[in-house]
Amino acid sequence: MTTKRLNIAIIGLGFGAEFIPIYQKYPHANLYAVCQRNREKAEAIAKAFGIEKVYTDYEELLKDPMIDAVHINTPIQNHAEQSIQALKAGKHVACTVPMATTVEECRQIVELTKSTGLTYMMMETVIYSREFLFVKEMYEKGELGKIQFLRASHQQEMAGWPGYWEGLPPMHYATHCVGPVLALPKGQAEYVSCFGSGRIDEELIPKYGSPFAIETCHIKLKDSDLSAEVTRSLFNTARQYRESFDVYGSKKSFEWTLIEHEDSVIHTGEVPERVKIPDYAHLLPAEIAPFTQQGVYDADDNQHLSFIQGSGHGGSHPHLVHEFVSALAEGRSPYPNAAQSANITCVGILAHESAMEGGKIKQLPDFTLG
Repeated sequence: MTTKRLNIAIIGLGFGAEFIPIYQKYPHANLYAVCQRNREKAEAIAKAFGIEKVYTDYEELLKDPMIDAVHINTPIQNHAEQSIQALKAGKHVACTVPMATTVEECRQIVELTKSTGLTYMMMETVIYSREFLFVKEMYEKGELGKIQFLRASHQQEMAGWPGYWEGLPPMHYATHCVGPVLALPKGQAEYVSCFGSGRIDEELIPKYGSPFAIETCHIKLKDSDLSAEVTRSLFNTARQYRESFDVYGSKKSFEWTLIEHEDSVIHTGEVPERVKIPDYAHLLPAEIAPFTQQGVYDADDNQHLSFIQGSGHGGSHPHLVHEFVSALAEGRSPYPNAAQSANITCVGILAHESAMEGGKIKQLPDFTLG
């Protein structure tokens, strides 16, 4: 394990600012630089956190030989291009979801990690949330028995969000529900079939050519008797915000609460019991453990949306930083690595293609099964 402190640069300072103090306190990391197109905003955030290096040009940042890794938190359409640029520049990459918007972009990122030996990790929040860690612990202790089926949903009203969200195919942002159903059994998607349902407002459709209000996908796991179902909606669907997953086992089953902030349910046989989900800060270095419960935007009138919706992504942010940086320090592959991230992301991309073709089965490409 290396004792060198890794120089990290954060790109995108809206949601991305949540990670600044976590990297600053992490034992093996140094928050070296921030990057934001708006110089005034970038300099204000850098000053607030005592960061000396400020960039407004991403390409200039990538030329800096002191930077070991970049953490990308920009709009969806920039993720793949910026990840590819960083890998070509010799930087390790952590990137918020999704990995990309096309199968070809996913392929390029996977191939670059193989040719360069660099690390890529998609920073999928749900698989490091306290809810997921709770169920994972139950599963690894044998309390669930054999997993029989998995189901997940991510329903969110995106009206009023930045313009690039308008009319986005629901499954193009499906990693929050695909991630947990693959991560818990440590599985890979082999093929998918998806149906679209309903219709969004007519003015939203032309941007992406996607008419569906809801898309529901079935996933067949490779080398397994398991399948999973995931549901995604973005517009014109009445539903409180919900990122959720359910796991049905032979001994016990876990069902996510239907209403945010209420308790989830564990079924032992046919007997249900409401359960309080504990925090999992004890899995983290002491320096960053407090960040499972708080973020940058702590004042009630100044909370980032990730802490308003989804309870701060389930306390996942410090777990994500810990997984990424410790993997680099230990010279191991993080979860999810590039191929695993591609498998999760391509499920959504191919699911939407399937929905547009009436549910046609779509095979996951071989590069996602490495």
